[in-house]
Amino acid sequence: MDVLLLGASGRIGTRVATELLERGHAVTGVSRSGTVEDIDDPDFVAVSGDATEVDDIAKLATGHDAVASALGPSDDESPEILTAMMEATIEGLRRASVDRLVWTGGAGGLEVAPDTRLIETEDFPEEWKPVASAAIDAYEILSEADDLEWTYVAPAALIEPGDRTGEYRTAEGELVADDEGDSYITMEDFAIAFVDELEEANAVHTYLGTGY
Repeated sequence: MDVLLLGASGRIGTRVATELLERGHAVTGVSRSGTVEDIDDPDFVAVSGDATEVDDIAKLATGHDAVASALGPSDDESPEILTAMMEATIEGLRRASVDRLVWTGGAGGLEVAPDTRLIETEDFPEEWKPVASAAIDAYEILSEADDLEWTYVAPAALIEPGDRTGEYRTAEGELVADDEGDSYITMEDFAIAFVDELEEANAVHTYLGTGY
């Protein structure tokens, strides 16, 4: 596949790019600066783009088989930029006639019990709520895009750099946790789960939780 990767310079984005390249895909990595460090591969091209601009997304997506997103707000941006990014990406894909989109989402909207989302639990950190709420709003926008073959892939409650084990579990709309109730995944294994879904499309129109 020829994949356009939005947010390619971030910690998750670089791992998704690496996973795609290792599987033989061609990757166009988009960042604000147009540079992506630590990736040196003949099948990787770094380009600049503004993920809030429909024209940028449409131009960059044209000719690609799929669009992958590891977008997120930077430290100096309001979390609400996530909804602007989602709206621009959806419309950009439509203009480019690309219908496959896999988006790195947040775990806050995943259910931990019937009618109870992670963000609604007592232990959910207060400082995480603005970004989690914005991610949920972005998902709601995506959920209305029935004309796109989208998947919203969320990590576990805790995601950090770590080992690439190749092991993970998924659940539709639910937080993935172990027998002790811990919800965790490494960025490396999340990238595997993300690229598996991009390739296999087993969870189209799904909010997909990942974890161990």
